[in-house]
Amino acid sequence: MRLAVNLVHQGAGELARAAERSGYAAALAPEGYRSDAASVLGLVAGVTERIALISGVMQIPGRPPAMTALTAATLDSLSGGRFRLGLGVSNPDVSVGWYGVPFARPLERTREYVDIVRRALEGDPVTYQGTHFEVGGPAPLHLLTERRPGRLPVLLAAVGPRNLRLAGEIADGWLGVFTSPEAVAESVAEIRKGRGTDDLDGFEVLPSLPTAVADSAQDAADMLRGQYVYLMGIGDPDRNFYCAMARSMGYEAEVAAFLERLAAGDRTGAGAALPLGFIDRTALIGPVDRIADRMRAYADAGVTTLGVMVSAAATGLEGRLAIVEAAARALERSGTATTAGTG
Repeated sequence: MRLAVNLVHQGAGELARAAERSGYAAALAPEGYRSDAASVLGLVAGVTERIALISGVMQIPGRPPAMTALTAATLDSLSGGRFRLGLGVSNPDVSVGWYGVPFARPLERTREYVDIVRRALEGDPVTYQGTHFEVGGPAPLHLLTERRPGRLPVLLAAVGPRNLRLAGEIADGWLGVFTSPEAVAESVAEIRKGRGTDDLDGFEVLPSLPTAVADSAQDAADMLRGQYVYLMGIGDPDRNFYCAMARSMGYEAEVAAFLERLAAGDRTGAGAALPLGFIDRTALIGPVDRIADRMRAYADAGVTTLGVMVSAAATGLEGRLAIVEAAARALERSGTATTAGTG
């Protein structure tokens, strides 16, 4: 298993350089309410030499497929072939509310979108007429970006069984988030169904986990509560993925208490309502040796690259740099480290 640093845009260059020095295989740039992925990765491409760059993720409703293909080709060219394209369909609230794009039939939209992007990255003119996307006509989509030859890997963020099977079928990897080792194993089983084989050789399994280092798991978990409140408070609570995940893990009453306090405007109380067990099962928390134990569990579940989400902890740049270094020590102590680069 390898490590990837899941960046925050403040100090992204310093964090990526520290991760490269510590032997990380990749740097991911998330995309949400605070920053876009392409800008951050453009910066990182200019200040690093070896580490792979992954959009984690570019949101499908946020860009037409032609612009995504052009952005991917540009970042790949600027980085000397180090870019990997991570895509996600987002959720109904963000798709409609932020981007004004319908969310209906997301799997069909994803399939068409990836097909167009892949064709464009091959370098030939593309004319495409699908149910959800059309390109070409009088001006075919034709990328002229000079980049190294070869297939640019596409990774999909996926949660439900059908989406995971789609990732196995059409993608080169899976991007997960806030997931337990048990859930990773279940996701890998669905990915295998989509691929039609138990052989996942060359397929990237890359979940990113909130990470905080402290002498006790409780102290580390407290550093992450704000991030959990932020993500579990996005959009409609009945459709929120993170709330649904907590409910599926047996925390129905705790989620109800969380939402009640959040609705009352008590964000601190909402964070306090989240049990330590839930955070522990979906994050890397505690001292280095404890984190090493958790890393072994994820490696056993089928993870090929483990994302260290330094953006989640309530700390500044120096604290995040310390997390990068501590996670590297934990991987070494876990006995699961591999030296192969991210495909």
